[in-house]
Amino acid sequence: MKMKKLTAPLAAVAVLALAAGCGGSGSSDNNGGGSSTGGKVSVLTGAGSTLVYPLVSQWEPDYATKDGITITYGAIGSGGGIEAITGRTVDFGASDAPLSPDQATACKGCLQVPWALGATVVTYNVKDAPDHLKLTGQVVADMYTGKITSWNDPAIASLNPGVNLPDTKVTPVYRSDGSGDSYVFTSYLSAIDPSWKSSVGASTQPAFPTGTGAEKNSGVAAAIQSTDGAIGYVAISYIAADSLHAALLQNAAGKYPVPGLDTIAAAAAAVSDVQADGSIPLVNPPASAADAYPMATYTYAIVPQKSNKAAALKDFLMYAITDGQAFGKDLGFPEMPSAVIDHDKTEIAKIS
Repeated sequence: MKMKKLTAPLAAVAVLALAAGCGGSGSSDNNGGGSSTGGKVSVLTGAGSTLVYPLVSQWEPDYATKDGITITYGAIGSGGGIEAITGRTVDFGASDAPLSPDQATACKGCLQVPWALGATVVTYNVKDAPDHLKLTGQVVADMYTGKITSWNDPAIASLNPGVNLPDTKVTPVYRSDGSGDSYVFTSYLSAIDPSWKSSVGASTQPAFPTGTGAEKNSGVAAAIQSTDGAIGYVAISYIAADSLHAALLQNAAGKYPVPGLDTIAAAAAAVSDVQADGSIPLVNPPASAADAYPMATYTYAIVPQKSNKAAALKDFLMYAITDGQAFGKDLGFPEMPSAVIDHDKTEIAKIS
């Protein structure tokens, strides 16, 4: 998986680390940007996934009240989060894409802990078009490769009988930064379309054949809102927050489930095996999961197994997978299955 050199994203992390370091009067630990006062860690600094940011932003004030530790998180994208924790400029990273073998080696003893369950959603802006247009993975792939160029294409019209679609030009929008949402989106298209898999593949920063790029979920949402005929993908929490239309994607059972708590949970219930590296791939679950949303995903905290802030990291991660889950319901994050939480507790115990 190709990674960009650190530029603006890591500069943002550096600012966070400096701010964290200025927040305490004691010595700063030597791995990450948190600070300590009188031997007790007072700040943990993290960076990465924009998908999980709305949830982390709820954790920050609640955890500070309960534990007295300030969590400072920079939503710079999954790719930036992986690079930041690999360079140990933060105490923890966050990514919706699991580490590749090369990234895992470079991270030198990092654990990836599933700490939230969410989804990536295809969204669009077509004048007078209703919410919940139906699309298949093949149709979406054809829109992103330039094979389908107008919204009244027969392939789209046949999926949406009775809907009067205009001949507006299709404008694909994609994430220009390293993104877990891009990984989930392209993993789905790769599972559906062999041509996409061989020519573009699944990646946090794929080379899209056509379209226009925007940074972060907020940038993609803004580009879609300002462009008639746009199609793109964002984390589920941004759909309601930005009043975006959500497309209904066909799953392996041939159904078009509405992305939401129940359909994301149905995907998680259908895929329970944890991989050796700690990842749990949810994209395109089997046809037996008739109600499963096909672009559900776990998002991961990426932490060093050996840390000078081990106790603080363990406490925060335990909070995230237990009490912190309660904040997810209103943001599109269902609580994780108990088996995953049990797995996480075993992984978190390894931090020393």
